[in-house]
Amino acid sequence: MFNKILIANRGEIACRVIKTARALGIATVAVHSDADADARFVKLADEAYRLGPAPAADSYLRGDLILDIARRSGAQAIHPGYGFLSENEDFAAACEAAGIAFIGPPASAIAAMGSKSAAKALMEQAQVPLVPGYHGERQEPDFLRGQADAIGYPVLIKASAGGGGKGMRIVEASADFEAALASCQREARASFGDDKVLVEKYLPRSRHVEIQVFADRQGQCVYLFERDCSVQRRHQKVLEEAPAPDLPPATREAMGAAACAAARAVGYVGAGTVEFIMEVLADGSPGRFFFMEMNTRLQVEHPVTEMVTGQDLVAWQLAVASGQPLPLSQEQLRLNGHAIEARIYAEDPDKGFLPATGTLYHLRAPAESDVVRIDTGVTAGDSISPFYDPMIAKLIVWGEDRRQALQRLDAALADYQVAGVTTNIPFLRRIVQHASFAGGQVDTGLIARHHDALLPPPAAPDAEQLALLALAEALAAPGGFPVAAGWRLNGALNRKLVFHIDGQDYPTALRYQGDGFEILAAGLRFSAAGRLDGGTLRARLDNKQVEAVVARNGQQRVLFAAGQRLEAQWLDPLAVAAEEVHGETHLKAPMPGRIVALLAATGTKLNKGDPLLILEAMKMEHTIPAPADGVVKAFYFGTGEQVNDGDELVDFEAE
Repeated sequence: MFNKILIANRGEIACRVIKTARALGIATVAVHSDADADARFVKLADEAYRLGPAPAADSYLRGDLILDIARRSGAQAIHPGYGFLSENEDFAAACEAAGIAFIGPPASAIAAMGSKSAAKALMEQAQVPLVPGYHGERQEPDFLRGQADAIGYPVLIKASAGGGGKGMRIVEASADFEAALASCQREARASFGDDKVLVEKYLPRSRHVEIQVFADRQGQCVYLFERDCSVQRRHQKVLEEAPAPDLPPATREAMGAAACAAARAVGYVGAGTVEFIMEVLADGSPGRFFFMEMNTRLQVEHPVTEMVTGQDLVAWQLAVASGQPLPLSQEQLRLNGHAIEARIYAEDPDKGFLPATGTLYHLRAPAESDVVRIDTGVTAGDSISPFYDPMIAKLIVWGEDRRQALQRLDAALADYQVAGVTTNIPFLRRIVQHASFAGGQVDTGLIARHHDALLPPPAAPDAEQLALLALAEALAAPGGFPVAAGWRLNGALNRKLVFHIDGQDYPTALRYQGDGFEILAAGLRFSAAGRLDGGTLRARLDNKQVEAVVARNGQQRVLFAAGQRLEAQWLDPLAVAAEEVHGETHLKAPMPGRIVALLAATGTKLNKGDPLLILEAMKMEHTIPAPADGVVKAFYFGTGEQVNDGDELVDFEAE
């Protein structure tokens, strides 16, 4: 076994690898960009070395610098995590040439599976079932469109070197093919440096089921059962679970055998995931399955497999990479219970899931236990930057059965508190509580099919929430002095507090009563008292005892109560509002990024929702739509130019 390893990654996966290495007595070396100098993984590692500036191309993708640090630090092996260099065949080969173990498959296996087109040709030879499609070398737009026409719509255009939902587009009709192809290729070039695509038949009702495989240098290969990753949006996984709901044992065995055949076909070693797309029949039962791709690394969702098998997959990786045989045979592997993982992201579901940036000025996770696990790379006070994936944490729960796992997941999500950025936690809870998901009726179209229920308009705050905000404001010691809240030399305190929530102002009235307050909020009157300890509010509203948390940052207030999160701006009557330079017709950038396309000419009349421009941020393309019917007066940036969060993009005159 190794004595020291270098982790060529960042964030939660770097923390995850360090955890296992420390348990095994293996020293760890972290490498970091300037943006990550104070990150959690840097502090956890035994040693840490600077790579370079924040952009990944100048830091985490610099294989030459990483190898040099490995040599200087005395690391015997490099764990690539996922993303960055994890599936880079040149880096794996460079490690081998330098005499440093690559904790992953050989370069030849990465090369074989790295191109989706080449991989499918290999799978066809290995008799692994494939989705009908074109996986060849020709890339002329007219030719690809002809192939799509022959396959029959809808089709899926997919970056050949892609992954993570990037460089993928569903095309419903031939007339839409050219624009979708161009967008897909732009995103593929930005994300993977390769704009080659393949075209496949898109199955409107399908499930995404993947098999975890492991192979050693002695020729053994096993599968550690399956994960269902069907709940997706924009081809990105949202929830993952193991085992897959209602999967017949015979199908599980057939998929496992096909996955091992795929691994053997490329001489695979280490951890890998073979992804299959599975038909959903008219009665909702699983149908045929087809090979989609193989990820030649550890997956983001590997913790659910660990929870149901009782195995540490990182420990398996380290053992296999050091030349040891697999810890267990196929016959020794057992499934136990059910596990579900929720990916908690800094993103705004109400704004098309735009990634959010900011400082986590309040972060409180649910308590970890044998049945609740949290994999994270951030702590309170850290920033979510525009340079990397905006994941905050992976929340994984286990139950004796799926019903219990769902119940525990919902409770844990309700306990997760984040202030400083918008998150997808409320959206995740709505999925978990939805009858279709709870009933195991999962497929890749679930979110789109139930869009209105899962993404409802923001609800108005209720009277109790407003009363709690007002009470917390009254109890906060003015000026930092611990005076009695509400006390006045002459007479009682009458105070009006206004909170701005989702574009609306909500006034509350508060009157000091000697032993508490009378609060008027949303037409209801409360007799209130309480104590504010840090951010924790212990309150009495009439005869009801309530415990809540109020996070404060400037004028921002975030209330966590009864599993709900409410974000508000306290309107300070003494603050002078900054006057806007321009009116509401000047659309601003929702995040830092780069303009990749202007989709309307100056003077063009547009309808509400028509596309104005495409902004690339975090290696994903985001279309900025017209906010109303109107006319484009001017664009303030051109194609290829960088913009900052809040920069004015378009002068749009609404009718």
